[in-house]
Amino acid sequence: MARVRARPELFAELVTALAHGDAGVCMRAADAMEKITRQHPEWVLPHKRGLLALAVNATQAELRWHLAQVLPRLTLTGSERAKVVALLRGYLGDHSRIVKTCAMQALVDIALVDRRYLAEVRELIERLTAQGSPAMRARGRKLLTLIAAA
Repeated sequence: MARVRARPELFAELVTALAHGDAGVCMRAADAMEKITRQHPEWVLPHKRGLLALAVNATQAELRWHLAQVLPRLTLTGSERAKVVALLRGYLGDHSRIVKTCAMQALVDIALVDRRYLAEVRELIERLTAQGSPAMRARGRKLLTLIAAA
């Protein structure tokens, strides 16, 4: 990760590794990409199309939760945003509670940027907070506070 931060041109290799056949390589690349894009969200922009396609086809939980964290950092058109919201709603049905929790956060992140989704996401988060896993309920309470302040 430090090497990629020092040489941003290597970021593309990290994105390529997301589709690696070895699940461990894929998971480590996804984790590094997510952490790097916290400080450099612009680095992911040239890879938008590929990441959106990967997010649709991803089955590995670790990849899905990291993609859920990264997708709201993309600059999306209205139609892309609608597709990402639908995708994240689908992630809420994942077997992994971490994927579900990250999808909740991502939906709120998107709704706070695009207010058209705020009422729908609020209702969804309220429902998940009432009936989800302990992690989902805890995150849901925090997210509802963010939504209320918006």
